[in-house]
Amino acid sequence: MNKQLFMQKSISLFAAFLLIAFSAYAQIKWQNVDSLYQPLSPSVHVYYTDTKIDTGNFRAFYLIADLKDKKLNFTTDTTKDRRITPQQFYNRNNKPLVVVNCTFFSFVTNKNLNVVIKNGKRLSNNIHTINGTEKDTLTYRHPFGSAIGISKKGDADIAWIHTYFESRNSFAYQQPVVAQKDSFISIYKYHPKKSVMRAMESTKKIKSRLWRMKTAVGGGPVLLQEGEIKITNNEELKFTGKAINDKHPRTAMGYTKDNKLIILVIEGRNPGVADGATLIQEAEILKNLGCIEALNLDGGGSSCLLVNGKETIKVSDKTGQRPVPAVFLIHKR
Repeated sequence: MNKQLFMQKSISLFAAFLLIAFSAYAQIKWQNVDSLYQPLSPSVHVYYTDTKIDTGNFRAFYLIADLKDKKLNFTTDTTKDRRITPQQFYNRNNKPLVVVNCTFFSFVTNKNLNVVIKNGKRLSNNIHTINGTEKDTLTYRHPFGSAIGISKKGDADIAWIHTYFESRNSFAYQQPVVAQKDSFISIYKYHPKKSVMRAMESTKKIKSRLWRMKTAVGGGPVLLQEGEIKITNNEELKFTGKAINDKHPRTAMGYTKDNKLIILVIEGRNPGVADGATLIQEAEILKNLGCIEALNLDGGGSSCLLVNGKETIKVSDKTGQRPVPAVFLIHKR
């Protein structure tokens, strides 16, 4: 076989692979399961699928809610230095319509590692410092984590957020910020504005703005920007190596152009039933559901979505629902 023919065949095979991969997501069949989770608000719906993707076993649910529905209240709840299960959050919040896990957290301190905003007040900050390892033990990297926020008017936004303890204000960037690497244990040793400027040294022409959100939860990495798959794992330093290609249970949130919030949970680590999904697969699903921006949230054993107190996916921890320090909630007014 000559070289030109080999190249043509290789390109054809690759194109066929992409077509098959895209078709797998495009052909996911979602079934409305509202009847299993009543009573729901008219603008809230729940869907389920067990359509296989890339020949793997797959189970997932997504909930869609109208952000402009004045009869819905999108909010959060968080604990202080402890963790409780989503079911416990459900009970202590007067049994809301929706409870879903959100932020990453420390198993050692039980604290959130991401921003949490409730009623306009920031209850938790993004962690902007990651310690170096091995040969880089005396260096630190300062990523800007991502978050999804909802304004008082019901407008959603996903951005990269800079928070600092000395101020109530949060600053948002609409483009990913390259993590600064230095020998400073904290960017807060400097005046906040100077610390932002220092972190921006390697990233030109990125403007920040005050992020005035009524409700927000952090996670990462961002999965979709402007309706396209743009996973910012390298900028946010969330998963190492090729971890974005590993299959796990997943939780994610995104929103559509017509102001619909989508909460996606993917079951995993359930042999023979549900293998989970990669970050790329998660992003592709959200894109096909119509999201223009989407954000990955804490997954694995933390993934859990309750609708009227009923579980959707089967959680992967053998002991049941994993205690978490924060949840995202939807209340019926």
